[in-house]
Amino acid sequence: MTKNTAIIGASSKPERYAYLATLSLLKHGHKVFPIGLREGMIGNEFILTNRPQLADIDTVTLYVGPQHQEVWADYIFSLKPKRLIFNPGTENPVLLQEAEKRGIECVEACTLVMLSIGNY
Repeated sequence: MTKNTAIIGASSKPERYAYLATLSLLKHGHKVFPIGLREGMIGNEFILTNRPQLADIDTVTLYVGPQHQEVWADYIFSLKPKRLIFNPGTENPVLLQEAEKRGIECVEACTLVMLSIGNY
């Protein structure tokens, strides 16, 4: 099943996990919305800036460290995702608790691993 996925912290640098996750999500047939601070490309996908309003987001996968998440929280919640994935290094008990209060499923896992084992 295709899942519309917002990648918060997208980067055009090929060595970044957000870059690799975007390509892997595409390879697995998911619709991606890479969102970052700087314009650029990941494969054929434009990195979206200015926090665009998106509809029908199934999953938000985080690639922004906890120290930078507070400025993203309202935006993440505005997307009304069903699920929020905290990738390694992005774990944040405060954001997790707030998301769960809003009925968002929270997962502390690696998007790349989830895709590789068919658990996305």
